[in-house]
Amino acid sequence: MWQQTIKEKIRNQGILLEKITNKKNSFEFLESKVLSGDSTNMEAVAANFYWKSFFNIDFKRERFGNYPNNFLNYGYAILRAATARALSGSGLLNTLGIHHKSKYNAFALADDIMEPFRPAVDEAVHFIMQHYDEQDLTTEIKSELLQVLTRTVYFKNEKSPLMVGLQKTASSLQQCYTGERKKIKYPKLWN
Repeated sequence: MWQQTIKEKIRNQGILLEKITNKKNSFEFLESKVLSGDSTNMEAVAANFYWKSFFNIDFKRERFGNYPNNFLNYGYAILRAATARALSGSGLLNTLGIHHKSKYNAFALADDIMEPFRPAVDEAVHFIMQHYDEQDLTTEIKSELLQVLTRTVYFKNEKSPLMVGLQKTASSLQQCYTGERKKIKYPKLWN
């Protein structure tokens, strides 16, 4: 399940990076190299290239780093909370992660399942940086980041708000645990 999750994350990062830079990238290749448990750490390889290419500023992705890390952190916190809620709604325990494991992390499973959805937050932050001169988290920017949960995501023959997509993904994960499914149902972030 972790391999599938990281492949989805890398795929989404590659798609978004192409949209933003208008340049082809090697993310399909990196995705193809993800092994079980991501033992070759392709997630980190992709992230290194992704963040170097994503913004038109000198940027290093850090939890307590400089702008626009504050925007990313706020957006990820919103996404994490919505993911945790969807997982709980499907009867899953957020403390039992697929990959993330720590006795101090009550939301390890949410941290796992939200990974492929992170580029939706990244896209919103990119938009904010293009349209706002502000570097602090204002009420208006927080509101803009909250809209990530209502953006459209795409499943095979349907589309839904990201928040509903999280519920469908959580339900499919629950079905994986019961043996009804073999793969987690992640939506496409772009059509």
